[in-house]
Amino acid sequence: MLKNRTILITGGTGSFGNIFARFLLENSDPTEIIIFSRDEKKQHDMRLAFDEPRMNFVIGDVRDREAVYKIMREVDMVFHAAALKQVPSCEFHPMEAVRTNVIGTQNVLDAAEERGVRRVVVLSTDKAVYPINAMGISKAMMEKLMMAKARSTKSDTVFCGVRYGNVMYSRGSVIPLFVKQIKSGDPLTITHAGMTRFLLPLPEAVELVLFALENGKSGEILVRKSPAASVGDLAQACLNIFGAKNKIRNVGIREGEKLHETLLTREELMNSEEFDHYFRVRGEKDIDYDDFYTKGHGDRFPEDGYTSANTEHLDVKGVEKLLLSLEEIKAEINSHS
Repeated sequence: MLKNRTILITGGTGSFGNIFARFLLENSDPTEIIIFSRDEKKQHDMRLAFDEPRMNFVIGDVRDREAVYKIMREVDMVFHAAALKQVPSCEFHPMEAVRTNVIGTQNVLDAAEERGVRRVVVLSTDKAVYPINAMGISKAMMEKLMMAKARSTKSDTVFCGVRYGNVMYSRGSVIPLFVKQIKSGDPLTITHAGMTRFLLPLPEAVELVLFALENGKSGEILVRKSPAASVGDLAQACLNIFGAKNKIRNVGIREGEKLHETLLTREELMNSEEFDHYFRVRGEKDIDYDDFYTKGHGDRFPEDGYTSANTEHLDVKGVEKLLLSLEEIKAEINSHS
């Protein structure tokens, strides 16, 4: 599906963009991969690291409607990863989250529709489910914009989305912080030992996006099943694999954080299809107002959604095994020894 295609990755200098671009180059033989982002330093570093003539690096911001329309010309597939993702920064600057995650997404969707792009996959997060912080609310709105576009478009463009939990060792995540603290001899700072989080290796996030590309219908959201662990066990597992004795210091739950995360609401589970490794939340392309306001879709809710408290739970040994499967962790251990 991606062979001889022009592919646009918004926010392409992030962790996902780097590994996804590498996968595409090694497995799909695209005509061109356009990396569209606003950070020239990250683009420069990525250009040097890849040294690949099929890659085109373009400075721009999804907030800039004109720039998005311009870059979308002759693009076949769009993977929309550009976002403000840090919970604290979005809490302090919620309108910035709106400008990037909401308005920026609308710019991408509109441009893709007008330019006749074949497929658009938007990347979402567990924090969009029952959101309690500005980042999650803005990503929930991103999903709603995608669904609305899928229902209303007159074009043949397929708009779908993926949703996953914490990607392990992604930029700004807790595992690189723990590694840094271990190497410096500082205490590992955790917010609450009993807090649980989904754990997803980055290659599995790529698999989810490819599954959505191949199988997603317009308006659908594909969700990757993932194990979870407590933050306390994750910290202890990091210490164990490095043979470290750093203390663990509890700093308290931060504003906008949940004790447990949710990947699917109870309501979504009523309208989803389950696979071995995925859930498909069906789209509503043909919904009308009568359907929406007067007709129901069932009379029993599941007891709970799909959460980091009721998914497969890893103990310390299980987290150690998962950590040791990460190439980044292997490299860190080698450099530490």
